[in-house]
Amino acid sequence: MKIALVQMEIKERNCAGNTAHGLMLLEEAARQSDLVVLPEIWTTGYSLGHLKEEAVTLDSPLVETLCGIARKYNCSLLPGSLPIRKNGRIYNMIPAISKKGDLVYEYGKAHLFGMFEEEKFFAPGESFNAFDLDGVCCGATICYDLRFPEFYRYLALQGARMIVCPAEWPSRRGDGFDLLSRARAFENHVYVAAVNCVGSFKGDPFYGHSRIIDPMNHIVAEGGDKEEIIYADIDLDMVTKVRKNLNALTDVRFKIMKPGE
Repeated sequence: MKIALVQMEIKERNCAGNTAHGLMLLEEAARQSDLVVLPEIWTTGYSLGHLKEEAVTLDSPLVETLCGIARKYNCSLLPGSLPIRKNGRIYNMIPAISKKGDLVYEYGKAHLFGMFEEEKFFAPGESFNAFDLDGVCCGATICYDLRFPEFYRYLALQGARMIVCPAEWPSRRGDGFDLLSRARAFENHVYVAAVNCVGSFKGDPFYGHSRIIDPMNHIVAEGGDKEEIIYADIDLDMVTKVRKNLNALTDVRFKIMKPGE
């Protein structure tokens, strides 16, 4: 399976420009991949002052365009997260799109990042599950979710073989991105595709270094600190092989864990 991570530069207060540029990069990646993943809120970035006007719905022209690209290139899409308006609220949401161009799952970011005051702009997602995307059991998380190992363990226990994490992670906390992305893959015996952006927000540069980590904690492919598309071939059967020989998912003793006591 060939995966492409679109590590794009996100510019402040330039929703139209970011959208056009992101779609161009996405189409380039889709031509030669089975799955493409983009960063977190790549249309707006964290310039959220006009979010009410810039949020889209799941039946918007933008999402229809994404579905069309998936159909055209027979490529699955986890196209980062978008500000999605649904039921009168706005979510930081990943739409999962099949090779046929069908919307098969949606995940709204559950853990909103207080440092960026996300709770002032987004409603938290209230559910998450592993899901099937063209025959691959996947999980979706977003940026700050990476700090919550329970989230990843739950998805792995549901059968996820690959978990994606679109992000806007700053350079000054880059060590955390490196450590946590590898830990989540290693402790759950899954592939993790962590897709960061480059550029900056209020002078604070983003880290880049998007990467795919295999179930044994090896970095299969990694980007640098500039805009680029990172490609990697992965063997999903490796998940099964690793779990057969060393399976922390079945060895864990949940029955002796008593949170709060």
